[in-house]
Amino acid sequence: MSTKGRQTMEGERVHFNLAKLKKGGMNFEVAIDPDLAIELKKGKSIDVRDVVKSEKIFTDVKKGLFAPEGKIKELFNTSDILSVAAIILKEGEIQLTEEYRDKIKEEKRRRIISIINRNGIDPRTKLPHPIQRIENAMEEAKVKIDMFKGAEEQVDDIIKKLRPVLPISVERKRIHLRFPPQYAGKAYAILSGFGKPDKENWRDDGSFDCEIEIPAGMEPDFYDKLNNATKGNVETKIVK
Repeated sequence: MSTKGRQTMEGERVHFNLAKLKKGGMNFEVAIDPDLAIELKKGKSIDVRDVVKSEKIFTDVKKGLFAPEGKIKELFNTSDILSVAAIILKEGEIQLTEEYRDKIKEEKRRRIISIINRNGIDPRTKLPHPIQRIENAMEEAKVKIDMFKGAEEQVDDIIKKLRPVLPISVERKRIHLRFPPQYAGKAYAILSGFGKPDKENWRDDGSFDCEIEIPAGMEPDFYDKLNNATKGNVETKIVK
């Protein structure tokens, strides 16, 4: 998702969750399910029927103004509403209500705090930092939550921001993985959500080997996601 689109989503107050595209000098909007729209934007295979709230194309959802059928056909080369909605979702920007943005940010904030609590310790005492202490440190360090990134993706950067105000160290594990050809691409996308894979080796048969270093406390989530994506067809080994 483009930086420009994300700035619009953060900065503009809207009253409906929308996908919006400007084309031929006109605005085209569809009302959306925000969770499904974001997943679709990330590349997941989701039926457009499930994403849109109604099979209507608007020039202004808030005012209930429908887009002229003639203009839709002229500019999108089709009069099929779901095909047009798919183009708006793919090429346009997502506008989210302030209420929805706040909800997602709070969920991710709590998830991030939980991960840090499980994985981070005070190097002086070797004990975990209490939840409240982590919350206070995040406020003092003015940590901002990115609602368009997974909680796991943000943990490392947030810990770096916390260190000036909260002594913290994290036990990490290095894992060697091997994926068969049919799951290599899907698995790589999941790995990227936990960190940057290294020692990558794409074999002639399409299979894929790599190593990745993750916080030790994230192992259960890491294995669950990989096993779900590969139906258990992944070889893993802890690297000493």
